[in-house]
Amino acid sequence: MEELKVLLVDDEKEFVSTLAERLQLRGIHATTASEGEEALRLIEADPPQVVVLDIMMPGLGGMDVLKRIKAQHPQIRVILLTGQGSPKDGVEGIRLGAFDCLMKPLRIDEFIGKIREAVQAGKTGGGKRAK
Repeated sequence: MEELKVLLVDDEKEFVSTLAERLQLRGIHATTASEGEEALRLIEADPPQVVVLDIMMPGLGGMDVLKRIKAQHPQIRVILLTGQGSPKDGVEGIRLGAFDCLMKPLRIDEFIGKIREAVQAGKTGGGKRAK
């Protein structure tokens, strides 16, 4: 079975570090970035199957990162995260090409299920989902 590669992008460094550890324990290779430009550099160097991207970040925000990912790497599935955004942000993200938008705090088993669903959709050519 192919190892899943996920890039976690969030300016809350402790959050992404802990989330990466939890994914690693479940056999998912997770890399982290704490800002948008860093995430784009990591994607260029070693594209993941899924990017989990916080919407609200200083500097290059999540929606701008999403647009650039979809323009340069349309095969990468993007799952947006928000802890303070509105449902409107999620709808806009889906419109821009995100696979889904999840609210923080995350339930780890549901989160991993969503990552696997995104990877499977990428293999079958499945499109976007709205919640």
